[in-house]
Amino acid sequence: MGVWARLFGNLAGTAMTLAAVAAFALLLVVRHLSGELPNYQHLSDYAPPVMSRAHAGDGGLIAEYAQERRLFVPLDAIPTRLIDAFLAAEDKGFYDHIGIDFMGIVRAAFRNVAHVVRGERLEGASTITQQVAKNFLLSSEVTFKRKMQEILLALRLERAFTKRQLLELYLNEIYLGMGTYGVAAAALDYFDKPLDALTYAEAAYLAALPKAPNNYHPTRNRARALARRNWVLDRMEANGALDPATAALARAEDLTAHGRRRGAPHAEAAHYVEEVRRKLYDLYGEKQLYGGGLSIRTTLDLDTQRIAVRALRAGLTAYDRRQGYRGAVAQFAEDEKLAAWWVHLADMRMPSDLAPWRLAVVLSLDEAEAHIGMLTRDAAIAHGRIGLKGLAWARRAPEKEGGGLGRKPTRPADVLAVGDVVWVSPTRNRGLYELQQVPEVNGALVALDPHTGRVRAMVGGFSFAASEFNRATQAQRQPGSAFKPFVYAAALDAGFTPASLVLDAPFVMEQGSDRTLWKPENYSRRFYGLSTLRLGMEKSRNLMTVRMAQEIGMDAVADYAARFGVIERMPRVLAMALGAGETTLMRLTSAYAMLVNGGKRIEPVFIDRIQDRYGKTLYRNDTRPCVGCTAEAWAAQAPPDLPDPRTDVISPQTAYQLVSMLEGVVVRGTGRRIGRLGKPLAGKTGTTNDNRDAWFVGFSPDLAVGVYVGRDDYTPLGTGEAGGRVAAPIFERFMRELLRDTPVPPFRIPAAVNLVRIDAKTGRPARPEDKTVILEAFKVGTEPGSGRKQRVVRGGTRKTPPSDDAVGVGTGGLY
Repeated sequence: MGVWARLFGNLAGTAMTLAAVAAFALLLVVRHLSGELPNYQHLSDYAPPVMSRAHAGDGGLIAEYAQERRLFVPLDAIPTRLIDAFLAAEDKGFYDHIGIDFMGIVRAAFRNVAHVVRGERLEGASTITQQVAKNFLLSSEVTFKRKMQEILLALRLERAFTKRQLLELYLNEIYLGMGTYGVAAAALDYFDKPLDALTYAEAAYLAALPKAPNNYHPTRNRARALARRNWVLDRMEANGALDPATAALARAEDLTAHGRRRGAPHAEAAHYVEEVRRKLYDLYGEKQLYGGGLSIRTTLDLDTQRIAVRALRAGLTAYDRRQGYRGAVAQFAEDEKLAAWWVHLADMRMPSDLAPWRLAVVLSLDEAEAHIGMLTRDAAIAHGRIGLKGLAWARRAPEKEGGGLGRKPTRPADVLAVGDVVWVSPTRNRGLYELQQVPEVNGALVALDPHTGRVRAMVGGFSFAASEFNRATQAQRQPGSAFKPFVYAAALDAGFTPASLVLDAPFVMEQGSDRTLWKPENYSRRFYGLSTLRLGMEKSRNLMTVRMAQEIGMDAVADYAARFGVIERMPRVLAMALGAGETTLMRLTSAYAMLVNGGKRIEPVFIDRIQDRYGKTLYRNDTRPCVGCTAEAWAAQAPPDLPDPRTDVISPQTAYQLVSMLEGVVVRGTGRRIGRLGKPLAGKTGTTNDNRDAWFVGFSPDLAVGVYVGRDDYTPLGTGEAGGRVAAPIFERFMRELLRDTPVPPFRIPAAVNLVRIDAKTGRPARPEDKTVILEAFKVGTEPGSGRKQRVVRGGTRKTPPSDDAVGVGTGGLY
C-alpha cells in the first residue's frame, strides 16, 4: 500500500503541478488577450447604422437609403413573443448566466470532435452576450484567439451593461438575411408588418434565422425553414412561453413571406427619389445618408405623381405608335430556343417599373389571334392571346428615311412571327393582351406649386429602370418658342402693351462677310403684317419676336432670362430670343410659375423637413417666423400673419399681362386643344429646328406644369411632330385627370390693371361692329384713351459686326 500511495501521491502532485502550470499559462494568455481587447465602453452610446427614410407629403413611405437595412427599436417596443422566441432559439438561460454558458461550451467541445473528423465547420456555444461581443467588437473568424476574446468581452459586458441593454443591442444588430439587420427591418422585409403585428409563427421564423439565414430562406429552402421555425416553437413551448394549444396552432400556420418592395416602394417616383438622394448626399455625405437614420419629409404628392406617370407614358406611347412598329425585341428560333422558351425568357432583362407590361413569346399564329407564352411575377408559366384589335396600331415603320408606314395589319402574321419576343399588356378581357412597344423617344413632366416652389410631381423619363437619366433636371435642351414669354416680359416693361403693333414680315440679318444671311421664319412660312403682341404670342410668330427683341435690345432679353433662372449667361444674339439657348424643364417650369404667382421669385423645393433618428429637426425649408402659430386654443384672436420673403422678379401687373396672353394661347392659339378642358389654364408650346424638341409649359392659378419630349440622341421627331401635337396632349391629359373633380378659381388680377374692350386684331378700342372683341389687360395709364400713343415696330433688317458672339444660331423656336 505504501508503494501505491506514493505512486498516487506522485501522480496527484504531477497533476497539480501541470494544472498550476496550465492555470498560469492560461492567466498569461488571458492577460495578453486582455491587453488586445477592443474598447467596449462606447457601446453605452452606440448608435447603430440605421436606414434613412423618405416620405411623401402625406407621410407615405417612398424610399429607403441604406447600406445596412436596419431600423432601431427600443426594447420596450419589441413584443414579448418575439423576445421569447429569440431566447428559446439562441440563449434560454440569458437572464441567469454571467455571460457564458459553461455546460454549452462542454457540449460544443464534444460535438466539435466529430466535426473535425468529418471536416465540418466547428460550432460554438455562444450566448447572446457573446454574440453582442462578436457582432459589435470582433470579427467572425473561427479561431481559438477570437473565441477567448469573445468570452473575456462577454464577461466584461455583463458587468458594464444590464441584461436589457445587451438584449436591445442584440435584437437591433443581428443579421437576419435578405440584407436586413435587426428585427424591425426583418419584420417589414419578410412579412410587411410592424413588430407588434407578428404572429407567434412569424416571430419564431425570425428567431430561426440568426443561425444561418440563407439556409432558411422562406421560398428557396422552404422545408428547412418550416422545420427550423417549428423547432423554435417547440422550444418556446418547453420553456413555458407558449401553451400547447397555441403552439400547435402556430406550427400549423403556413409560412408565407410577402415582404414589401425594396428601396422605392413607389416605383413611379423613382426619378424623384433619386433627385432627393442626390440632394441629401450633398447636404450630409454618404455616412449620414445611408446610416444616420434620417427622416425626410418631401414635397411629393403621390396621387399627382401617379397621374403624371400615366400622362407622360400615354403621350410618349401615342407618339411612338405614330412612327410605326419596329419589330420584335428578340427572336427565338423554332429549332433552338423556342422549345424551352420559358428558360430563355427568364434570362432576359425586363425593367421592373414597366408593369403591368411584360415580355411574351409568340408560340403560334392563326388568322385571328397570336398565341403567346409569358412568365408571371413569381416565374410561373402563363399563356394568353393577342387579337387583331390589340395589334391594329402596329403598321410597319418605314425602313428608310422618307418612307411611309406599312398597311394596317389584317391578320397577326402581318406583324408577328412564331418565336418573336414582344412586349404585351393585359386588357380588360381576361387572357387577352395588347401588343406594346417601348418608345425610342423620351421626355419628362414637372408639376410644382407656383407660390412655394414645392415640386408635387416629377417624372424624368419613360422608365427609371431602363434609364436613370433625369430629363427634367439633367437634360439641357432648346426651349424654342416656350422661351418667348420672357422676351415679351422684357418688352412689356420697356413700354410695350399687349395691344402694341409689331410688323410680321421677312427679316434678314447679315452675319459677316464669310457667313450666310440669317433669315428666321414663321412656322407657317407666311407673313401677316402688323399684328398685336397678343396675337404674336397666341400664334407664336417668330418674326414679330425677333423684331421686338431687336427693338428692346438683347441685353434686356438676356437680363430677363437670368432673372427668371431660365438661362444664366445667355449670348446676346437674336436667335436666342427664339429659344435657341439651352435650359432644363425644371428651370423653365419654375420660370412660368413666377408668371402666375404675380412675379415672385421661387426655387424648386423637393424637401420640406429633415429630422435625425431622435426626431430633432436638422433642416426645414420654411423658416418664416410665425407669431401666434403656437396658440393652445382659439380665443377669437387674429390669425397669424405670415411674412412673405419672396422677392419680385417682375411687377404683378406685367406678370398678369403675360398670364392673360398665355391664356389666349389655349383659347385661340397654338394650344387650343388645352382650352377644351373648360378650366382656367394658360401656357405655351415650343418646338425647335427640325422638330428635335417639343414642349408645352403652362399653369392653372395654383399649379405650374411643364412637359418636354425629345430623343436623347437629338434626332428629329418627324414632320409635323411639334409641341402642339406631341407635348400639349400630355399636358392636357394630366390636367384633365388631375382637375376632373376640382373647381379651379380664375386667374387673379392685381391692382393697377384695367381690362379694356379692344379689337384683338388691331389693338384699337372696340367698336359696336367689331367681331373680334376681347378684354385686354393694361397697366393703369397705358390703356387706349389715356393719351399714350400706341407703340408700333416696323424695323427689321440690319448688318451685324462679324464676331462669333453675334452669330445667329439657326432659326430658333418655330411653333
